[in-house]
Amino acid sequence: MTEADRDIIVHNCRRSEASKILITHGTDTMVTTARYIAEAQIPDKTIVLTGAMIPYAFGNSSDGFFNLGSALAFVQTLPFGVYVVMNGRYFDWNNVRKNTQTGNFEELNEV
Repeated sequence: MTEADRDIIVHNCRRSEASKILITHGTDTMVTTARYIAEAQIPDKTIVLTGAMIPYAFGNSSDGFFNLGSALAFVQTLPFGVYVVMNGRYFDWNNVRKNTQTGNFEELNEV
């Protein structure tokens, strides 16, 4: 995922008439892309990024469909903004990281 790829995503988010946008994305750079979109300041849209820690190619053990279902629910109910949705949870774009040791996404500043 390059900056040019992210520019295309931002361009299409701005251009879309939809106010609710769901983006499937690789997990290694998902937070970087979420930050890029948020910093582009796209008003009046809820943008959710999600993916799979275990790729669909691995069959029934993939978490992709669960994450997609969760993301579909969250994109319909969250206020305008940019979010990452993984493992049944949503995270604000600026308060999330992928923990490469545990393989989970987590809040930076847990309350």
